[in-house]
Amino acid sequence: MASATQSGTSTPFSSTTTLSAPPTPKLKAAANDLQRIAESGAITASTLIEYIASRTASSSSVFVYDLAEQAGFGSLTKSWAEAGNGTAPVVSLQTRAGAGLSLVGRLSQGSSKDVAKGAILTAYTTPSGLAAMVQSLTYLPPATPTSRLVIQVPTVTPVGEHFALSPTLAPLTPALPLLPEGFTVLISATPQEAVELAALSYQLTNTHVIHLFDHHGATRETGHVAVPPVILPEPGLTLQEGLKKAGYSAFEYAGDQNAETVVVLLNGPLALTAKALARRVSGLGVVIVRVLRPWDEEALRSVLPASVKKVHVFDDVPTETTQGALYLDVFATLLNPLERGPVVKAHRVVPARTQQFLADPVAFLTFVTDLLPFPQPIPSLAAPNLKKLLFFSTPQSVSALPRMVETVFLPHKALTSRLLTDYDVFSKPGGVEADRIVLSPKQDDSPFIPLSAILPISPRSSGVADFVAILDQQLLKSHDVLSHAASGSPVLVVTDATAAELVASLPSEVQDLIRARNLRLCILDAKDLAADLSKGNAHVQKALENVIALLAFLRLYLGQAATEELVAKVARADLGDSVQGVQLTQLVSKSWEGLVEVELPAAEATPDAEKPAAAQLKPFEFNAIAVETGEGDTVVNGARLATWHDAAKHILFPSAFTPAGVAHTAPEEQNPALRPELPERTFLITCTVNRRLTPLEYDRNVFHLEFDTRGTGLKYEIGEALGVHGWNDASEVLEFCQWYGVDPDRLITLPVPGSDGARVHTRTVFQALQQQVDLFGKPTKTFYTELAEHASNIADKYALRFIGSPEGSATFKKLSEKDTVTFADILRRYESARPGIEVLCELIGDIKPRHYSIASSQAVVGDRVDLLVVSVEWVTPSGSPRYGQCTRYLAGLKPGQKVTVSIKPSVMKLPPDHKQPIIMAGLGTGAAPFRAFLQHRALLAAQGVPVGPTYYYFGSRHQSQEYLYGEEIEAFLLDGTITRAGLAFSRDGPRKVYIQHKMREHGADLARMLWDERGVFYLCGPTWPVPDVYEALVDALVGHAGVSREEAGAFLEGLKEEERYVLEVY
Repeated sequence: MASATQSGTSTPFSSTTTLSAPPTPKLKAAANDLQRIAESGAITASTLIEYIASRTASSSSVFVYDLAEQAGFGSLTKSWAEAGNGTAPVVSLQTRAGAGLSLVGRLSQGSSKDVAKGAILTAYTTPSGLAAMVQSLTYLPPATPTSRLVIQVPTVTPVGEHFALSPTLAPLTPALPLLPEGFTVLISATPQEAVELAALSYQLTNTHVIHLFDHHGATRETGHVAVPPVILPEPGLTLQEGLKKAGYSAFEYAGDQNAETVVVLLNGPLALTAKALARRVSGLGVVIVRVLRPWDEEALRSVLPASVKKVHVFDDVPTETTQGALYLDVFATLLNPLERGPVVKAHRVVPARTQQFLADPVAFLTFVTDLLPFPQPIPSLAAPNLKKLLFFSTPQSVSALPRMVETVFLPHKALTSRLLTDYDVFSKPGGVEADRIVLSPKQDDSPFIPLSAILPISPRSSGVADFVAILDQQLLKSHDVLSHAASGSPVLVVTDATAAELVASLPSEVQDLIRARNLRLCILDAKDLAADLSKGNAHVQKALENVIALLAFLRLYLGQAATEELVAKVARADLGDSVQGVQLTQLVSKSWEGLVEVELPAAEATPDAEKPAAAQLKPFEFNAIAVETGEGDTVVNGARLATWHDAAKHILFPSAFTPAGVAHTAPEEQNPALRPELPERTFLITCTVNRRLTPLEYDRNVFHLEFDTRGTGLKYEIGEALGVHGWNDASEVLEFCQWYGVDPDRLITLPVPGSDGARVHTRTVFQALQQQVDLFGKPTKTFYTELAEHASNIADKYALRFIGSPEGSATFKKLSEKDTVTFADILRRYESARPGIEVLCELIGDIKPRHYSIASSQAVVGDRVDLLVVSVEWVTPSGSPRYGQCTRYLAGLKPGQKVTVSIKPSVMKLPPDHKQPIIMAGLGTGAAPFRAFLQHRALLAAQGVPVGPTYYYFGSRHQSQEYLYGEEIEAFLLDGTITRAGLAFSRDGPRKVYIQHKMREHGADLARMLWDERGVFYLCGPTWPVPDVYEALVDALVGHAGVSREEAGAFLEGLKEEERYVLEVY
């Protein structure tokens, strides 16, 4: 079709079942393709800003914060990064306490590779996210040509009880005074300006840059020619020079050159609206602040007219009691103790007021004109030759129509088309889409005015749209949509109802509005018309529905000049001569016949007492932004969503809500709010029970743990293992920090393992050494070799090299296995080897999770997981005590403490047939998985499910001290869950008795169950009894199954392949 060639984007004729974002041209092509697409106007300025920021020529890494993605900015960058082709590496980050420290770490001395090779880092966040980062940015080193930070900030913030999206900068105001020197803060409002200032952000080389742009409206519009500039950093380029080259200044003045009243605003939609007003009334001047930092007092004074007497500063503030930073800057600039200057007055604009001004531009214009010393009429900001079109749709409707209309007008030589799409995902299941299109003559060179000022979507509108399309008739009964239609304008309703049925379904107040404004209500049954032509093909039918609706729109748009021939001529330029095999002329004829104007009957006089209660029509509220990625995914408020109910949840709970299905389809993905350095899918569970099972005087501390898993999503199967991410002992970590001479509260940035430096996280030295770095673990050979390079003493250097060499294997083995030295021990032994703490952390590596067999069945215990653990303690040959890192951590847990865990699959699985016999042999804590087995079989029996024989063998030293879960075992024996038990307590009798001895007593049963009944044998515990247990089973088979020893051995080997001879030993 022609449109694809002319605009670079396809006409959306395909069927859609959910609200979809305007299609984004794929920016995976070469730069000249991007320029062609941009010149067509088919791309938004926000998309161009993402493209500029994400190029490897601009950034070495791009950090996408969650709040930016939730505002619809960053998803494309991620999509491009996955495809490669010149996109910088992308790092996803969460906005939380300490946000920004990752960026500081990357650019700080000592955090290694990035500083050495140079790093131009880009971050995406929102005003709220930036406010959370400001404190961290105070630690940022000065910018250099090869090491600096650029933050792109789409100005979108959820406000109010309904989470409406707003361009307010109120969240940033309290934090702005904390922003360190060395930052340039640029603010843009128009699409072209936003693209050019985004480019300037990377051309300035001697400053960090924050660029705020109007992503709430202007930069999400399509229809603007915004050519992406070539980004070439210019060392030595000053801010003033850069602005001048781009055609801008730090402060822009508009309005009466002899004005006595001047309004000062930060660049944005309200500032542009005030600018348009100042050009239409006398006595008013407007100063737009484009550069907030560094504040240039001389530049501000130079743009103010000499006649100014009053300066009104509009400050975005979170509350009425908050003092705005802009007012303080302006007041300090104009304060002159030597002569009388203009009066400076602050106007604190809270988010609710901003929303009011955006929804009702007349209220804002009235507020500004009331500041003048004499009354002024409120002028219209819209040029008389503008055409304002408004479309409301739902997922089930022909929601592609607005994009098709735009595609028709984009290549038009005489017209300019602007399209802005907003979503309301709260007011109706499935969501509501509102599309604003404004058409104007191409030669119109009037300044840019926001669509919110030209075509506002406000509750109980007085009527500003020249055309309104309702693409789902149900919206007429549920939402206030018709009030936006101007008097005498056409209204298109796409519906399968007849005229009489539609009128009967309309609320009385909607009918009254149609009569009062003399609206031309037209209906079109696009579905029925398309069905006649599609020959039963659902895809073709949906495409034809959209085309028929487009043709009906063109007829109404052209008005009295419309003929079938003219409509076909206009449409042919975009659609061609046929669509889906149907001639365009036939479609025009069908559309012409099917468009019916509805005549409402005269209103009947009804006494007020008899009138039905007025329907509560809902207003449209903009609370969601959708982006379509290059892969065709629709990303709503940062989430790839299956339904728009999910979008609403994501707005309400952005940090806690995970869309349904994500955890199940990608369980290996890390919860971004929990231990971001861990590659495993982790859960934060709560210790509720830590009970010692052995007597205090006993030399083995065996203890039972229970954890509450409610609300975590943790699920486990019988026999699986729980990976515990244990911490090092706090006192030993602090002692090491003191000895090593490092401040435990110092911040360091470490790469996430396996990310090749593409992902990092920041924490204090103490947090890193306690929670992540395996400081008290066993050194590898490579550690000795790598540590040698940091030794200043030659003897230490050679000693470390020797231990790490093949020749030093005996020494390494002695240190590792006999002396059981730790990383900390080696550092103390070779004191001259002192790498920086960041380097040391990378040399040592991370604590590995320790896995413990789960001692519970989730079907029985519910939101709980149990462990059976024995403390590992020993003494080295030199007399130093040693402790198992993780068991020591677990033994010290108190109820209420949180623990990070993960799940690991295991070979310990129950057989698929409940009637198969099971034989369990556990030594010490090897009893853990068998407790889960027994719980599950007891549950099955209680439910009346037949189960096979269950044999249980358990071994420990003393029954009185180490009969683990003894009371439960006795209960299982009494109720028949355990068919037979063999309990071996090796130190209680005159001779040592082990589990293999008990197994031999039941040789006939074991042979029958394994040989004849497809039984399964399990052994869990230490490795030493494996040969003896194996021999006991061989003897049982030889003695009772009538086979030779060789045949018995081969049989057991075969059972391993069938997963009927299962060992989990350590």
